[in-house]
Amino acid sequence: MRSEKRKAVFLDRDGVLNRERGDYTWLLEDFQINPGVLEALARLADAGFLLIVISNQGGIGKGLYQKSDTDYLHLHLERQLALGDVRLTEIYYCPHHPATGKCLCRKPSGLMIEKAIARFQLDPTACFFIGDTERDVEAGHSAGVTTVRISPNASLIPIVDRILSGTF
Repeated sequence: MRSEKRKAVFLDRDGVLNRERGDYTWLLEDFQINPGVLEALARLADAGFLLIVISNQGGIGKGLYQKSDTDYLHLHLERQLALGDVRLTEIYYCPHHPATGKCLCRKPSGLMIEKAIARFQLDPTACFFIGDTERDVEAGHSAGVTTVRISPNASLIPIVDRILSGTF
């Protein structure tokens, strides 16, 4: 008997889950979940996808804010999603910035995605990465997952429709 492939949708944060402002987002007053996100994530979760956030948070490395600020914002995100009965499986973020040194985890590296694939025993061929920048596309491709680039702050509903209908 063959078991079903473990699958996930990886999601960039700024511009995909919340409004891309063109600046670092770490304060609650600047954080706004994009329209349709809750519905899109609920549909993916109902279809058996794990939901994993993959985000660069270079403002930490630049000293603009602390990891605790990012963790607090992520807790707020998780609470907002929980109101719609949506749970994120995990949030991975790179706190480094190229101006302050090199690292292996910052996108366009696929390392954060690869870590999640190993940790949750995912089948990369059954996974998707949704991002709004070229570095997101590169990260997804390097990790061997199907990658979809959307415009910043675009609705996830059309992409979710395609994922769920198997048209990717």
